[in-house]
Amino acid sequence: MKQVCIVSQHFPPEKSGNASRIHDTAVHLAKLGIGVTVLAPHPTFPTGSFPRTWKRSGMQEVDGLRVVRLWTWQPGTGDPGFGSRMAYYLLFPIHAALWLLFTRSRFDAIMTSAPPLFTGIPGYVLKRTSRVKWILDVRDLWIDASIGLGFLREGSIYERMSRKFEQMCLARADLIEVTTEELGRRISSHYRVTAPMELMPNGVNTEFFQPTDGGKKRQIIYAGNVGHAQDLDKVALAIKSMNGTYNLKFVIVGDGDTRESLERLVKAESLTDSVIFTGTLPREEIPRLLSESLVGVAPLKRLANLEYAAPTKAYEYMACGIPFVGCGNGEIAQLARESGAGVIADNTPEAIAATLSALLDDPEKMEEMGRRGREYVAEHYDRRSIALKLKQCIERMTWTGA
Repeated sequence: MKQVCIVSQHFPPEKSGNASRIHDTAVHLAKLGIGVTVLAPHPTFPTGSFPRTWKRSGMQEVDGLRVVRLWTWQPGTGDPGFGSRMAYYLLFPIHAALWLLFTRSRFDAIMTSAPPLFTGIPGYVLKRTSRVKWILDVRDLWIDASIGLGFLREGSIYERMSRKFEQMCLARADLIEVTTEELGRRISSHYRVTAPMELMPNGVNTEFFQPTDGGKKRQIIYAGNVGHAQDLDKVALAIKSMNGTYNLKFVIVGDGDTRESLERLVKAESLTDSVIFTGTLPREEIPRLLSESLVGVAPLKRLANLEYAAPTKAYEYMACGIPFVGCGNGEIAQLARESGAGVIADNTPEAIAATLSALLDDPEKMEEMGRRGREYVAEHYDRRSIALKLKQCIERMTWTGA
């Protein structure tokens, strides 16, 4: 049996899109006959929502997986400062690299999932010290996104050092996974890449996310990270302008860095009765909440550095049979076009309100979009099929290295 170690900054019970992606991928790999160990920090994200622990490590069995939890710094607030955030991102992969140096003989391959960029550290260390094959799973151009969102200054020493390290990782990896074709094109145009590149979309567990029985509520929904890349404030203001006619609730499921500022906006605009913050909820509740909603929203900011992104939440909306309204260019617009399940609006409250109103005024169209979305993700983005492709890649690369 091939043995694989997956290194990820996020893993359940954390509620991020990548936590569920890594969990589902690992579970499917295990069911397909791959021995899987997951290395992850003690639960931390969203920061400030889990109790801190000083335990160096711990091991547990989760859904047929061996999950090893390693200590890292756990920020105590929802929007930590630069130093606290960097300690969280850096200490875990360093700890993971040290752990793997003593256990590397157990594994045929290691897969590191980025962002954050620094999860590449254990992969790079093992490539320099062993014959273990390295799969570099790239979901995001973290450096470009950080510049676009104002967290990193272009041309700074931090940017130059980060790009140098990213190039070192891309040059050493045996296989590079990308979640979208546009992401693959951008990596190839910015960096020197010699390893094969495979498309491994975020996808969705279509057995878990599916339409549930029950009626619809007068609500639209956002389920995901409440972060800097999303224009959720524009959606809230759109609901304010619509509610003289449509009497809608806007349900925000999740937590993140910008939740507090968004709550202040909602209070200032007298929207506390219309915009509902649930916080993080058990994953088992999400399919029902999506299914009983009229529309899901995926409001990416319109930044060139986010054009490669196709949010996991859009796949989950489609899997539960509801249409989505997105904002942004690039992959999300292509997903809306190809699936027939989404509509793209400009990033203004007026445009979002007009797009939502046009959908709500045509229930038959919404039903048809929901049906098409479910069929589309089941055919193209089911996580079991994606895991099967990954299994074949692992067997191929480790066979040639035997």
